[in-house]
Amino acid sequence: MKWVTREKAKVDRIACPWLIKRFVDPAADFIFVPPEMVKETAQREGAIAFDAAGVELTHYKEGNREFVSFDAIIKKYGLTDPALLELAKIVRGADAKIPDAPVESAGLEAAALGFRRIARDDFENMRLQFPAYDALYEYCKARMAGAASLEHSPK
Repeated sequence: MKWVTREKAKVDRIACPWLIKRFVDPAADFIFVPPEMVKETAQREGAIAFDAAGVELTHYKEGNREFVSFDAIIKKYGLTDPALLELAKIVRGADAKIPDAPVESAGLEAAALGFRRIARDDFENMRLQFPAYDALYEYCKARMAGAASLEHSPK
């Protein structure tokens, strides 16, 4: 399936392709376009749009809480892995102004900004950042298993 979003990705627009590739659509193809072309491109290409104004899979609010596109994809596809839900908190804190952002969120945002600066384009940005999301997911799995497993990792 094709997926389309805004170009010049930082946090959510890299986290979402990682989530899609790993948990929703391993054969996904991504298209990055200027913001004003997302809906038109989705229609023309038969693609699923995400993290853009006026599409289903984008930022949303429930009560006073803000959620990001990563959350919207988790919700839409019924993903319930506890480590993935923990990772969603980190992504949310890095991409949205929320009062209870995990401490890891600041590091994720800083790394994402750096990767965006050194990557030639959004595809290289994904290639560079996906290992960081793999590592964060493993970190979240270890946290969910208990703090002791983080301290006694294989060397």
